[in-house]
Amino acid sequence: MAVKKVEKIWMNGKLVNWDDAKIHILSHVIHYGSSWFEGIRCYNTAKGSAIFRLDAHLDRLYGSLKIYRTESRYTRQQMQAAIAETIRANKLKACYIRPIVYRGYGDVGVNPLQCPVDTAIAVWEWGKYLGAEALEQGIDVCVSSWQRPAPNTFPTMAKAGGNYLNSQLIKTEAIAEGYVEGIALDSFGNVSEGSGENLFLVKDNIVYTPPLYSAILPGVTRSTVKILARELDYEVVEGPFPREMLYIADELFFCGTAAEITPIRSVDKVNIGTGKPGPITKKLQREFFEVVQNANDKHGWLYFVYND
Repeated sequence: MAVKKVEKIWMNGKLVNWDDAKIHILSHVIHYGSSWFEGIRCYNTAKGSAIFRLDAHLDRLYGSLKIYRTESRYTRQQMQAAIAETIRANKLKACYIRPIVYRGYGDVGVNPLQCPVDTAIAVWEWGKYLGAEALEQGIDVCVSSWQRPAPNTFPTMAKAGGNYLNSQLIKTEAIAEGYVEGIALDSFGNVSEGSGENLFLVKDNIVYTPPLYSAILPGVTRSTVKILARELDYEVVEGPFPREMLYIADELFFCGTAAEITPIRSVDKVNIGTGKPGPITKKLQREFFEVVQNANDKHGWLYFVYND
């Protein structure tokens, strides 16, 4: 999906024009993938523009930095204020938000410690990540030939730019084979996640999701779905499960900031359940959109951007 240009991007404490938001070609991030970022959505809710679970996203961002022994020059409170400032500067009611911390220009060796730690925040209007009709009709996916990293190789709990080379292989392979998305297995052959989405499986009214040690990102929407499912009185099981369980599932769906809650109608050309979005998936979608569209927010998940 093409990025829609807006007026301003926040870089190292200043709002700059979109076309002036540039970095040096020898910046460490370009050569070694040394960046840590978040994908966040601001929704135009019934009560005004609100960022969904900003606190949880910032928790993960600063956790990613800590894993990589990187310190931001900006506090969480400063980042929160800068994100809201960037949305207001661009006069957006709803948008995708991309805060990114990265190693800049200083040294071209692998050692990142001599390079400055820079920060930028971009916002833009963005539609449905997996297609306009995906939320209603579901999507067709495949099991990828590319696995997620083995333990003690890449820390998958960090949302690091370099990790997404693996995701690109998963995504491009799926597209080349005629699918919308791919599902990766972990290094033990158990189900992991999509290229940029967490995965849930429903069988006999039990909601399953892979654990953190199956090389998944600890998704903010994933944690939201777990809470919503339990509030609907469904049992939620977090544990490893094998590839074949995908084919006999009653329902499958992806979730994530970009994907929201997207049903999966087939895997490797095998229909999931009836081949249509299932009832539990639909219930969870409804509960999710009650929060982000109607602002029925008993959990305090919404951060309102405008005071008027």
